[in-house]
Amino acid sequence: MKITDYKLETYLELMDRPLGDANGPEGDDLIVSSILILNTDQGISGIAPLGNSQVDNLFNIIEGKDPRETFTHWQNMIRYAFKGGDEGEVHGAISAIDIALWDIKSKVNDQPLWKTLGSDDPKCKVYASDIGYCLTDEDLYKFFKEMSDKGVDSGKVKIGLSYEDDLRRVGIVHDALAENCKRPRIMVDSNEYWSVKQAVQTISKLEEKFDIFWAEEPARRWDYKGLKMVSENIKAAVASGENLNNVGDFYPLIDNQAVDILNVSSYQSGITGLRQIGNFAYAYELPVTTMNCIGNYNAQIATSIPNHIMMEVVDPGRE
Repeated sequence: MKITDYKLETYLELMDRPLGDANGPEGDDLIVSSILILNTDQGISGIAPLGNSQVDNLFNIIEGKDPRETFTHWQNMIRYAFKGGDEGEVHGAISAIDIALWDIKSKVNDQPLWKTLGSDDPKCKVYASDIGYCLTDEDLYKFFKEMSDKGVDSGKVKIGLSYEDDLRRVGIVHDALAENCKRPRIMVDSNEYWSVKQAVQTISKLEEKFDIFWAEEPARRWDYKGLKMVSENIKAAVASGENLNNVGDFYPLIDNQAVDILNVSSYQSGITGLRQIGNFAYAYELPVTTMNCIGNYNAQIATSIPNHIMMEVVDPGRE
């Protein structure tokens, strides 16, 4: 079996609600992206999101090769990007190619991805995520109530611009989820908007009213000292990592015990890279949570990651 060619298909997706956070509270309901289709000489194709023009620069690394040799191809792509760094569009292209290779591998095995990855279970626990700073109170409640009706007992809400608004929004999410469970899990996400002291002050005040399960990105992704300071001064767990690119980027957070939970995804140099990060976290007994999960394939990956606790769901039924 050999890789022969590829194509990229661009698509526009109109969301059922605008998405926004503290850095872009006005929100946007239109997503522009590309899908990579990787073809082989045996008529089996691998499909992946995140494709971009940089795939063309990486394709010669895998052209004519056996797609089942996923680790070798991943390693060669990382080596190619070493000087310039696994950043930007190159980072996205590596992720897309790796995901497509794993898709081919599971199809060749004639089994679902979760089984090819070594798991015995296709399902994982999820949490609802509004990404909806721009939502009205009514729409915010509606989203989480609908997720609660589906059996989801955990939710993450965007915060950051105003303590009064944050307090009200957290309360809305709590009440919506509590319609169907006695003790909902509430997570808050400020998307690196605050300084360390702002984070400690605001989250501590929220904790006077609510039991916060984790506080996501309360400080900059690279500020391991700041993240650790927040963790040491609030009750909630501190989660971070979604904007890091590869296993090496996680080293400062893990080695310095800066976070309590790692946010990971297949954007982090693909399924192969994500699994390495998961194993790294497992060695330190750190729980991980998958985020920004486009497509149900992410759930299949999540079931193969040690210490995985929950997967983010933004647009159920269409992801």
